[in-house]
Amino acid sequence: MLTVEGLRSRYGRIEVLHGIDFAVDSGEIVAVVGANGAGKTTLLKCLSGVQPVYAGEITFRGEKMTKVPAYKRLRRGLAQSPEGRQIFTNLTVEENLRLGAYLFNDDRVEQDMEEAFIMFPILKEKRNLAAGGLSGGQQQMLAIARALMGRPSCLLLDEPSMGLAPILVAQIFDVVRSLKALDVTVLLVEQNAFGALNIADRGYVIETGKISMSGPAQELIEDPRIREAYLGV
Repeated sequence: MLTVEGLRSRYGRIEVLHGIDFAVDSGEIVAVVGANGAGKTTLLKCLSGVQPVYAGEITFRGEKMTKVPAYKRLRRGLAQSPEGRQIFTNLTVEENLRLGAYLFNDDRVEQDMEEAFIMFPILKEKRNLAAGGLSGGQQQMLAIARALMGRPSCLLLDEPSMGLAPILVAQIFDVVRSLKALDVTVLLVEQNAFGALNIADRGYVIETGKISMSGPAQELIEDPRIREAYLGV
């Protein structure tokens, strides 16, 4: 579904991604793990079209996407739930969700919203309240639900567990795992290596802008280098 070849990106004159190669197959959950500052968020921004790429190629569902504007990538089924949630705090929960569906003007929008409320019942309870009044975990649920309102075939998730209590982290990861049943392919970027790899099919480890390791998620969890560097054991 998604292929990245030789991807390079930079901020000013400083290169932060140094020739990234990876692939995501349809129906997979693929985790990209690494330390803070390794280039994970920059990678997702390149994929969604909000960070320039100066070398390499992004191919999504057989189409070259490297120079396609961000809004057109969403139309083609590539959506992102960004780091830090970035919800519209002064708007209600329902208004945030409707903004996620801005591409569509059909009867299915109401159905999509009901499905979001089934996935996250607390959002239905608070649908008419300002999103800024939600807890951190509820804001993360809203960010994911808003991205799903765009009907993506591939969802880019950037640090969904950041700043959440362990019980909420488990809940968020359970939701990510459940997306496979909805035929949504997921590329999950996380500092929480164990949590991400525990629900993923495959994983990539990124270090200082390069892919240093890759393989089946369970093999990465059991790799001594990963366990020492990222799992604390």
